[in-house]
Amino acid sequence: MVRLVGVDLPRNKKIAYALTYIHGIGLTTAKKIIETAEIHSDVRVYDLTIEQTAVLRQTIEGSDLKLEGDLRRFNGLNIKRLNDINCHRGKRHRNSLPVRGQRTRTNARSRRGAKKTVTGKKK
Repeated sequence: MVRLVGVDLPRNKKIAYALTYIHGIGLTTAKKIIETAEIHSDVRVYDLTIEQTAVLRQTIEGSDLKLEGDLRRFNGLNIKRLNDINCHRGKRHRNSLPVRGQRTRTNARSRRGAKKTVTGKKK
């Protein structure tokens, strides 16, 4: 089992896709990290040697990326700031409504949650 930045990488995936399990690393960044670490992109996680794992760890630590806890804290503080200054985006976050101008009359189910049927609407 390979553990990087506090995340257990899935064993059977190719290394590029396994690195995307780390919060803050997407596919493009993962491919750049692999290229910098000089690891072949077809290697599966269970095929990594100890030396390759150490090189990956050094490459990730040497990059200027915010990952996992730091990134989550950074995003949380930004949302808290929006709530504190009571701006429109902060109010939308607070009420768990879409923040970026999407319509809410018919859609926004993923943000608002499952439908809650209101009974007794009939007059």
